[in-house]
Amino acid sequence: MIYRNLEECIIDLEKNGHLVRIHEEVDPHLEMAAIHMKVYEAGGPALLFENVKGSSFRAVSNLFGTIDRSKFIFRRTWNSVQNVIGLRNDPMKALKSPFKHIGTGLAAVTALPLKKSSSMPVAMHEISITDLPLIKHWQEDGGAFVTLPQVYTEDPENPGIMNSNLGMYRVQLDGNEYELNEEVGVHYQIHRGIGIHQHKANKKGEPLKVSIFIGGPPAHTLSAVMPLPEGMSELTFAGLLAGRRFRYSYLDGFCVSNDADFVITGEIHEGETKPEGPFGDHLGYYSLTHPFPVMRVHKVYAKSNAIFPFTVVGRPPQEDTAFGDLIHELTGSAIKQEIPGVKEVHAVDAAGVHPLLFAIGSERYTPYQKVKQPAEILTIANRILGTGQLSLAKFLFIAAEESEPLDTHHVEHFLTYILERLDLRRDIHFYTNTTMDTLDYSGTGLNSGSKVVIAAAGDQKRKLCKEVPHEFGGLAGFDHARLVMPGIVVLQGSAFTNYEDAQREMSSLSKALRDKGTLSACPMIIICDDSAFMSATINNFLWATFTRSNPSHDIYGVNSSYENKHWACDNLIIDARIKPHQAPPLIPDPDVEQNIRRLFAKGASLSGVQIS
Repeated sequence: MIYRNLEECIIDLEKNGHLVRIHEEVDPHLEMAAIHMKVYEAGGPALLFENVKGSSFRAVSNLFGTIDRSKFIFRRTWNSVQNVIGLRNDPMKALKSPFKHIGTGLAAVTALPLKKSSSMPVAMHEISITDLPLIKHWQEDGGAFVTLPQVYTEDPENPGIMNSNLGMYRVQLDGNEYELNEEVGVHYQIHRGIGIHQHKANKKGEPLKVSIFIGGPPAHTLSAVMPLPEGMSELTFAGLLAGRRFRYSYLDGFCVSNDADFVITGEIHEGETKPEGPFGDHLGYYSLTHPFPVMRVHKVYAKSNAIFPFTVVGRPPQEDTAFGDLIHELTGSAIKQEIPGVKEVHAVDAAGVHPLLFAIGSERYTPYQKVKQPAEILTIANRILGTGQLSLAKFLFIAAEESEPLDTHHVEHFLTYILERLDLRRDIHFYTNTTMDTLDYSGTGLNSGSKVVIAAAGDQKRKLCKEVPHEFGGLAGFDHARLVMPGIVVLQGSAFTNYEDAQREMSSLSKALRDKGTLSACPMIIICDDSAFMSATINNFLWATFTRSNPSHDIYGVNSSYENKHWACDNLIIDARIKPHQAPPLIPDPDVEQNIRRLFAKGASLSGVQIS
């Protein structure tokens, strides 16, 4: 099915049992988001909200809630898109098998954007921001947000649609200091294309023209989050994935997507910022209020039957998890072309994506010798941490694949492999005073923190403990020891107060453990606020440990020391307690949770969805 617009996709999903209509009136203040999360958690269908309180427009969510539904949406173009991306990564394929790739060339024809006119698309009319479904997701959010925007800008030095950037940067529609209907906030982070365009506009002394597309064929939404091969624009990819050329017009000098349901146009002027946030984010915490660019709204357009798509982010997994799975399937091989020697890189969703990377690499530097220690994989690690958004990671665990096949998505097996081979006095490498994800508040400031590479290669060095060693009993200030998985024990400590006290506490713990004798079977020790929660599931361990720690400040070690500026220890200790400077976690509103149950009752629109 080739969708010309979002409604055609919704009709197709409904016919095939992938979508349910909600007829009852639903409040965009917290209720819509809470319903979405309940249905997503239950593995339920996409949702069409037909009666949004305070707005004449409908809204849709959970379109991409499962990988199977996403593949169903793109079933007609999926294989051809993979082939085109494959040829971008390896052009020699076309020369080796030219007839096999004829279809790929034909598919690529749909990738070229198509200009329709310089007047308003017939189906569109002007509206105001307040006419939109103003969806607030979490109780402490600063206002209503657009969570699936396609934010379009052009290179001010070389304008035109083929020199554009289409990115997904959240947009705050109201609240804080924004003048309603006149201004919106645009939250973009480091390593984003829009930032380059704004820098160029500033140099020219011009405002940056911005168009925010909402809705349209689902391919357009996915294109805004795709990490594409160098030289392939998001709009050519949108046409390719949609199976239909991206259609656009220019109105008052702004690019307008003819297929979008809504378009907001405006300008960002140099130095103009306003407080944006808080916002419940995909790490499972609020991103706090910070100054971000404010866009002066020029005009807002909508189709008469427009549908407002949205998603809800929070502690993984959420709908954006399926985005990650889709991206991995479409572009997973691209990283191998970009970084020679890498076999796999996995941004771990359960840990919030950016905080934690798992990687597999090759060890080919000395093929005439049996591998004894990391060498090439350290070079690969540096390349990974210098590549695009991968550079925002804090923790990188990398292993050399030798005789035993590895899969970074098998978390416990992968970590076991590393912990069995890790030389704690040699294989831990820190990067301090550097950048990290804007949304991660474990560091020393906004965008600031540290990184650590933990590398493993060679033969197995230890057998890992499969129960809590008795040495973890009787430790002053630390108790309730529990096993997370072989080789990893969590200890519960008192609440974190400040780093001066924490260093004293960790020093005392390290000495106490050292005095108890060798603990080589337990290479990793986690300090936490609640050891029962931390050890209940692997996902709890991944989320709480790697979102609540900054390597340079929160990694300690038993018998730690420096040798020629290299840090070493006998057992790694990570302080994953909640710190006062960190953002608060996201907690559902119990009154809202109770209120939305009416929609799941017998006879209601969602009675067929089983929720907890």
